[in-house]
Amino acid sequence: MSDLVPLTGEPLALDLLNTRPSTPDGPVDLIATVDGLRAWLGLQADRLGGVLPEGGQARLPDDDLAAAVSAVHEVRAHAAAAIDQARRGLRPPEDALRGLNRAQRAAPAVRELVWDGVAVTAAPRREGSPGARLAAVLAEAVAELLTDPAVATVRKCAADDCAMLFLPAHPRRRWCSAARCGNRARVARHYRRHRAAGSG
Repeated sequence: MSDLVPLTGEPLALDLLNTRPSTPDGPVDLIATVDGLRAWLGLQADRLGGVLPEGGQARLPDDDLAAAVSAVHEVRAHAAAAIDQARRGLRPPEDALRGLNRAQRAAPAVRELVWDGVAVTAAPRREGSPGARLAAVLAEAVAELLTDPAVATVRKCAADDCAMLFLPAHPRRRWCSAARCGNRARVARHYRRHRAAGSG
């Protein structure tokens, strides 16, 4: 896979796992740096309510993001281990579940009640550092997927050189993205057919 733009649009837990795409040189970590994490947060801003500054902007200070990188990596590692087993119908590793629970407990959500001048509204609010808040939201997204029976339908992309995971909306879906791996597979199949026809 040469396209290093993060695959998004899957459940948040899978979008997190898909930040480690395969390349001809091996896996690449798209959120290894502050800039990488900031770019990914920008893509996910509408799904990270209560974590990012008001308005959903991914403009956290570099120091906060630098601290968040390791917290996010830890949640991603636990998520990868747990989801890999759960999607196969197997028991997730206990240390992965403990790590996800620990991340959620570090910054639990509270529905903060406020009067907006007309009615009482409630919005999720979290205490703690940006890294702890972000890790908690991501761990909760993983918990939602792990407890959803649909976790058993999570698939790995059928392309040999792709490690992306997806939750198929259609049972015949084989590729993480038709525009990415699906097109490459069709082009390769076309090339093989024409090459075989030309040599025969």
